[in-house]
Amino acid sequence: MAPDAKRPVLAIREVGPRDGLQMAKAIMPTASKLFWIDAMVAAGVRDMEVASFVPPSALPQMADAADVTAAVRQHHPALKVAALAPNLRGAQNAAAAGAQIIVVPVSASEAHSRSNVRRSRDEQVAEVARITAFAATIGANSPRIEAGISTAFGCSLQGIVPEAEVLRLAAALAGAGADTVSLADTLGYASPSQVKRLVRGVRREVGAARFGHLHLHDTLGAALANVYAGLEEGVRGFDGALGGLGGCPFAPGSVGNAATEDLVYLLEQEGFDTGIDLAALIAARAVLAKALPSERLHGRVAAAGIPRTYRHSSAAHEALEAVQ
Repeated sequence: MAPDAKRPVLAIREVGPRDGLQMAKAIMPTASKLFWIDAMVAAGVRDMEVASFVPPSALPQMADAADVTAAVRQHHPALKVAALAPNLRGAQNAAAAGAQIIVVPVSASEAHSRSNVRRSRDEQVAEVARITAFAATIGANSPRIEAGISTAFGCSLQGIVPEAEVLRLAAALAGAGADTVSLADTLGYASPSQVKRLVRGVRREVGAARFGHLHLHDTLGAALANVYAGLEEGVRGFDGALGGLGGCPFAPGSVGNAATEDLVYLLEQEGFDTGIDLAALIAARAVLAKALPSERLHGRVAAAGIPRTYRHSSAAHEALEAVQ
């Protein structure tokens, strides 16, 4: 589905093949991953995080990261292909496989940082600097480096994460050369007012152009409310996972992401052009369910069915203009 130049475009990054699978009990075969990715691209997904470049001993679901990334780049040249890499070696492997965006996790919680990447926060900022220096050597096809601040809204290991620490970290990551800085609600603890404060603060620290995505989990059912809060603060990039899968294995209590299909419904109804066909996206759930039959899929829209009142963003935008 081609974007409509008359309507505001909003980027949804599908993170199911990475974040969605890393908590799965079963391992999805490579061929099934690629078939699932094909279905989501056919539905109009234009930005996708497809793998995590970590040791297979840590996340066996990601053992085929290089094969998946290379295949997706070959089969879907128009897709923005992102991959997660927690260190320089992972970033080098991701770049070699063709990742155009490398997401480097940096925890705002010291306890989570040591659990997740086995480094302190400051050591991980230094790792980001090494990764950006490496990326600069690649030249014209250098991947964009996105620093993702995880546990920015609270941590199950540490508890409260002071907002001042998140802002300090954001400034340090910008100083380390990150192209963009994103915020992740890894545990799903955020509230709309907290989202607004942190988005506003981080944008002041790094500049509006360097603010990346909001990555929101739905542990407490607040993900869509927090998406709306982000919209009101000018955020135009959001992560979601088909079927609401996902979570962080190194943050106890972290469960599913915002369901991509629910994100699409909300954002299209609000007049934004996601470029995604909602019915085709929901149909892609069948591919996921067949490949991982033991995983429970979530999502309000898929459970209820697309309502007859649903308006794709073109119609929604025209209705909004009519009352303004």
